Amino acid sequence: MKSPHSFDELYRQIRTRKVSFFIAFFVVILLSYAILFIIDFIPEPIEEVSVEESDEVSQDEVIVVDPVVDVVVPAKVVDASLPHKIIFDSLDKEVTVLNPESRAIADLDTALLSGAVRHPDSASFEEDGNIFILAHSSYLPNVFNKNFQAFNGIQDLTWGDKIRVQSDDMEYVYRVEKVYKAKAAKIFVPETPGEAKLTLATCNSFGSKDDRFMVEATLIGSYKL
Repeated sequence: MKSPHSFDELYRQIRTRKVSFFIAFFVVILLSYAILFIIDFIPEPIEEVSVEESDEVSQDEVIVVDPVVDVVVPAKVVDASLPHKIIFDSLDKEVTVLNPESRAIADLDTALLSGAVRHPDSASFEEDGNIFILAHSSYLPNVFNKNFQAFNGIQDLTWGDKIRVQSDDMEYVYRVEKVYKAKAAKIFVPETPGEAKLTLATCNSFGSKDDRFMVEATLIGSYKL
């Protein structure tokens, strides 16, 4: 077959041999598809999964879609039995309370950078016991992270002052019973079965030996928010 020297000449050659051309074309396509199928390179159709076939979501998790990257991630359900905010009316102060599950000192110290911390071994609102909350206290003139001053002033609380502690849907009111300073090595928060108590402590870091201000209070009432 003479090699074409122009598009018109190529077109005329294809027209005169169009049957053989299309046969060769389809043979090449079929052979290419067969090779791709053998090496499993052919894309498969997306199958819809019914609710019954998909994995169940546990009651302790909620599925959240990240609006930025559109990735499905698990998120913890808010626990209404744990404190989320503590309010000192006499100090005109509100402090966020975190509830880390880890007891590791490094994890607790990290949580203190974001607010007060309920010690994971202390009680919750669902049980009569002692809720133990710690937070930083600093009187440096320039503090970039205000959480280092979260418990500033608790040493000025006096008997009868009210401390309000909020969960997701409840507020619990405590009456201050005792305010004192203690050596870290002497700090002991006793279990109080049958009594709903609140103990606050200033804390430079978990495990430090610095003196700390302590506040002990008793639950006197609660109501829904």
